[in-house]
Amino acid sequence: QVQLVESGGGLVQPGGSLRLSCAASGSIFAIYGMAWYRQVPGKQRELVARSVIDGRTMFADSVKGRSTISNDNVKKMVTLEMNSLKPEDTAVYYCNGDILGDRGRGDYWGSGTQVNVSS
Repeated sequence: QVQLVESGGGLVQPGGSLRLSCAASGSIFAIYGMAWYRQVPGKQRELVARSVIDGRTMFADSVKGRSTISNDNVKKMVTLEMNSLKPEDTAVYYCNGDILGDRGRGDYWGSGTQVNVSS
């Protein structure tokens, strides 16, 4: 069974930086892409950044230019780094993986990590 576990997050001051990591474990045969989403109460979960197997990355307009996403395929980890944080970046951040596991290919999710941007 595939599991995704996030780490990082917490309270960050406006203008500060954060680093979120996500580790995939379990019966994994291939990882086609990994991504970070975020969600605030009352709103739909939105894509923050995605990295796919061919090396392409994509970012939401709201974080473009101040975020990076990187994969470590050996460790099966994905890391999101964001700087110049704003209060509107406050959300629960979720790791997502497009992964081929022992039950087939599917979308897997972590349980989320809270990020609060506040002074």
